[in-house]
Amino acid sequence: MVNVIIIALVVVGVALGARRALGTATGKRDCCSGDAKSAARKFKSVTISDTDESHYPYQADLTISGMTCNNCVRNVTNALDSIDGTWATVDLDSRKAHVRSKKPIDEAAYRNVVSEAGYRVIA
Repeated sequence: MVNVIIIALVVVGVALGARRALGTATGKRDCCSGDAKSAARKFKSVTISDTDESHYPYQADLTISGMTCNNCVRNVTNALDSIDGTWATVDLDSRKAHVRSKKPIDEAAYRNVVSEAGYRVIA
């Protein structure tokens, strides 16, 4: 009887994994947030025309939780860049977002926009 239960659990696990892989492959799920139509907001890409760092007197480094791939990096970057006067670069390996701003840093605004994108600022 124990063997039957173990086999059933393994079969369920394999089925769930296959379902996720198939969903990702067909575009019904994305790699990061599960359901491609999840509650996380998708931010439009912003082209930063002013990349002269001397124009950004305020800077902060934020540690971001929940990023697993380059798609996540793009989502977080777009979210941060959506704040007027902000230019962000995000590194997946270190889980850090380097934010440059023309206005004083409003960490609460950055936390909120990252949260809207489906991630979390942890430091």
